[in-house]
Amino acid sequence: MIILEKKIRGLSAASLGRFVLRARRAVNLAGRVNLLLTGSAEMRALNLQFRNKDKATDVLSFPSDLMQNRPFAGEIAISVDIARENAAKLGHPAEVEVRILTLHGILHLAGFDHERDNGGMARKEAALRRQLGLPSSLTERGASKVRRPVNPQRSARSRTTRRTP
Repeated sequence: MIILEKKIRGLSAASLGRFVLRARRAVNLAGRVNLLLTGSAEMRALNLQFRNKDKATDVLSFPSDLMQNRPFAGEIAISVDIARENAAKLGHPAEVEVRILTLHGILHLAGFDHERDNGGMARKEAALRRQLGLPSSLTERGASKVRRPVNPQRSARSRTTRRTP
């Protein structure tokens, strides 16, 4: 089920549903996925309720507890407000950003965890992003923000951003 509390130009529930199906197949995730596109206020409330973090976030995933037959894989919530901001910063349409966040959420539903897997999710997400025709992934963007320690003997021009796999 796709619920569009907030809409994005160029993105319908039907087209997003087709993308969810393609992404689920690519990840080999069985079971239905519910997807909610909402605003930052709702995301903040969900993040506080389920993660005890009092701030809005771009995507939350809620895997199903039914691990046996997996008729229901879980739910994903996405902040349209943050997706629009990210898309503007990164120079691609908001509907593309929603797909990137959807793929990220689907990977979490499939059991991937970028906070604990030594780059496994990032590698999988990068490969799937290319397969599904999406630009830079959420985990790749996060990794590009990490800076190497400054070596005072190196010139400012030679400092680069570290990319983790």
